[in-house]
Amino acid sequence: MFSAAAALSVLLSANANAGALAAGQRAYARHDYVRAAPLLLIAAEQGSPTAQAYLGYMYQNGLGVPRDYYAAAGWLQVAAEQGEPTAQFLLGLLFDKGFGVPQDWVEAEFWLNLAASQASGRQRDYWARVRDAVAQKLTLDQLAEAQQRAFAWVPIAKGSAPPFARY
Repeated sequence: MFSAAAALSVLLSANANAGALAAGQRAYARHDYVRAAPLLLIAAEQGSPTAQAYLGYMYQNGLGVPRDYYAAAGWLQVAAEQGEPTAQFLLGLLFDKGFGVPQDWVEAEFWLNLAASQASGRQRDYWARVRDAVAQKLTLDQLAEAQQRAFAWVPIAKGSAPPFARY
C-alpha cells in the first residue's frame, strides 16, 4: 500500500513539474516574464535543468525578476552540472566576465567547451567562436587544464536540488 501511494505521489509531482515547465515556457515565449518566473521556479525547485537554465537567464538579464548575477550563477551552475548545454554556455560567459562569480578564464573555457561539444549547427559555430576567444586569454597550461577537465567531466543526476538547498 505504501509503495503504491509513494509511486502515485512521484507521478503527480512529475506531472506538476512538467505542467509548470510547459506553462512557464509558454509565458516566456509570449514575453510574459513576470508570469513565467514563478512557474519556472516551481519546475526549477523540483530539479528541472531546463527551468533552472531559464531562471538563470532571466536573473542574468532582469526578465521578470530583478537582475541578480549571483542568483543567475547559482541556477545556471545547478543546470550546467546536470548537462544542460545552454546553462553551460551562459555560466561560461559569467566566469569569463566575472559576473556573479569570480572571474576565472579556465573555468569559463571548461564550461564553454562542454557547451560547444553538445551544440549543433550555427549554435555550435557561435559557441565555439566564443570558446576560442576565451581560449586566447589562457596560457597553454591553462588551456590544457580546461580541456582535460572537460574531457573527464560527468554530469550529475538530473533533478538536483536548487543552490540554496545544496549548501
